[in-house]
Amino acid sequence: MQASSLMQQRLFEPATSLGVTPVPYESGHELLEEHEVDTERELVTTLLDISDITFKDSGQGLRSVHAKSHGLLRGELQVLELPLPYAQGLFATPQTYPALIRLSTTPGDVLDDKVSTPRGFALKVVGVQGERLPGSPGAVTQDFLLVNGPAFLAPTAHQFVGSLKLLAATTDRVPNLKRAFSALLRGTEKIIEAVGGESGTLKGLGGHPETHILGETFFSQVPFLYGLHMAKWQIAPVSPELLALKDAPVDLSGTPDGLRAAVVEHFATQGGEWELRVQLCTSLESMPIEDATVVWPEDESPFVPVARLTVRPQSAWNETRSVEMDDGLSFSPWHGLAAHRPIGSINRVRQQAYASSSLARSSRGRCPVHEPAAGDVIGAG
Repeated sequence: MQASSLMQQRLFEPATSLGVTPVPYESGHELLEEHEVDTERELVTTLLDISDITFKDSGQGLRSVHAKSHGLLRGELQVLELPLPYAQGLFATPQTYPALIRLSTTPGDVLDDKVSTPRGFALKVVGVQGERLPGSPGAVTQDFLLVNGPAFLAPTAHQFVGSLKLLAATTDRVPNLKRAFSALLRGTEKIIEAVGGESGTLKGLGGHPETHILGETFFSQVPFLYGLHMAKWQIAPVSPELLALKDAPVDLSGTPDGLRAAVVEHFATQGGEWELRVQLCTSLESMPIEDATVVWPEDESPFVPVARLTVRPQSAWNETRSVEMDDGLSFSPWHGLAAHRPIGSINRVRQQAYASSSLARSSRGRCPVHEPAAGDVIGAG
């Protein structure tokens, strides 16, 4: 048997030590939505509308979503030695890469942290070699975009854009009312959680508990190629100092940037480690590609560590870093290797939308948006 055929056979063999048999990717697993091109165009327009509103009011070139950063960090991503089928794409060979991290919350306007919304974790790995996704020739980065909930609030791209339009209509409207509404939603969410439940909808609308962002576990929610297979990502804290912050309360009274202050305080004296984990798709029935509201069951396919992310004590947010990383960087699921191409309708419509939003922001920011090259020193201040 030829070497390439033998390798392909090994990739499709069950990962017996982990009890999973991943489903090979086929183009038929992705289904175009009706009028998906129109949906993509609506998403582009909606994100640009949000950006226009916030620029008019603030004079700043803000992101259309995840505008407010709470931590801007430099670290290292160490790829672990892995068996097949996990040793694919970025994770084919053990290696250590420079990494840039941006912690954020979801709205497109910069709000008081008392408006308590879901949190985001954007990771950019630098120095990555291999066949690139469309639109990034010559780049050497791989981006991961995650939020602190396992399921997306909308199953399809069309419904996602509909929800975003409602959010866009609230941009920069009545901040005091937003704080009051958020407090009401947090109270309702506490009641639900007291009886063992949880509401992603309430959290998404502003009812997220006032807890430390560094104690969160983050999820891609939508799927990606993983070499010859399909997967979702997870980033989870593993070092004792971060695990101690899980569900830890943060007092945001009178501190509009309380989450940022908590992150800065932590990294002034301590570091932290997370695991980057992969959940392979093992069943198209229980792990659909085109319905992002479905949480893939971990009893069928667990999240498996593929890399370790280490951040040492440092200045976790300052104006110099904000210029370089808030203004100068963009994070997109379409920055990366072809081996990790985003799949599913929500990911497909994000490609042009993120590129257009980044281009508009670049002309308004304090630093032009660019992709870092290997050896670039970003966030050293």
